[in-house]
Amino acid sequence: MQFFFNHLYIFLSICFAVSSQLIIKWQMSGQDFTQHATMIDKFAFAFAMLLNPFILLSLLFTLLSGLAWMIAMSRFDISYAYPFTTLGFVLVLVLSSILFNEVITWQKILGVLFIVIGIFITSKST
Repeated sequence: MQFFFNHLYIFLSICFAVSSQLIIKWQMSGQDFTQHATMIDKFAFAFAMLLNPFILLSLLFTLLSGLAWMIAMSRFDISYAYPFTTLGFVLVLVLSSILFNEVITWQKILGVLFIVIGIFITSKST
């Protein structure tokens, strides 16, 4: 049971980080940062986006990801735990396809296979 809970912190860290990135993508889709001509306009736009409740939620998720990672680091060698963070790439690939209709190419699938194989090999080396 301890094995499960220790690994849970790694996966919580990954899930919070991925959720944060997906929320930012969702909120920034359709926004054109380049349309703001002056630096003052750019700062005003950035500040307004920081007040967006979903962007604030994204920042909270980033903080929670960091806290979960800190707990994971107290229980695992970083050389064991860090390769699991690449699962974030896999989740982003799948979820961005579902949520944002992004295309999954054969190159991306091949890359994900390499990631999964790498995690398997790395996790068995300890």
